[in-house]
Amino acid sequence: MSLLQIRNATKYFGGLRSVNKVDLSIEKGQIVGLIGPNGAGKTTLFNMITGKIRPTRGRVILKGKDITGLPTHAIVGLGLARSFQQNLLFTEMTVLDNILVGFYQKSRIGLWNALINKVSNRHSQNQLIERSLEIAHFLELEHLKNEPANNLSLGYQRLLGIGIALATDPELLLMDEPSTGMNAEETERLLVKIKEMNNGGLTILLVAHDMQLVMNVCERVAVLDFGRKIAEGTPEEISSNREVIAAYLGSGYVAGY
Repeated sequence: MSLLQIRNATKYFGGLRSVNKVDLSIEKGQIVGLIGPNGAGKTTLFNMITGKIRPTRGRVILKGKDITGLPTHAIVGLGLARSFQQNLLFTEMTVLDNILVGFYQKSRIGLWNALINKVSNRHSQNQLIERSLEIAHFLELEHLKNEPANNLSLGYQRLLGIGIALATDPELLLMDEPSTGMNAEETERLLVKIKEMNNGGLTILLVAHDMQLVMNVCERVAVLDFGRKIAEGTPEEISSNREVIAAYLGSGYVAGY
């Protein structure tokens, strides 16, 4: 059974069809890329998967359970998390406290109790702090743990957004343009971290315009154009697909990964 199945996913906004009958399956342990030009429907598809919007037609199935239209917090509770194209951080809070927010989405403490610091919760809270520090260390953010999020560079803010998602302990992580705004060195570091997360058992669905990132990290790639899936295959197959080249990669694209 696939970890995630998207069946006939279709979304209309008024008379505009943003996503058109998309089928996609993600197997446990895979890194799958989702590419396409601007306006192809990638983010809309992510929003349907994560419960932000409900499909006009079709179903989203996670671990055999139909999650179509469930609220986002319920989907997170089932093991699916997302990092966003636009950083959604608590900008005045520290790096460590931002990661803690991710843990509070699932922990028995709850954010409100954590904020008022009940004595009965202090032991559990200390455990979450230790786990938050582990995530910060993994993402090379530990030296910034006490820094407010709005003081971070864009690259570090991207990593912090991933850290918040990791704190929810997902089985499947959806990453929406994680390398946007990163320089070459930061992107290379991100590529390594994605592979390490996957080696640790995390399944990943990745949207990115950075073709070097996609082609180097993904074992399978699906391509959207005008809301429909036009191709799916290995990076090698996608890079040589004529329809994909015409729609997205461009006639001058040369596979260089």
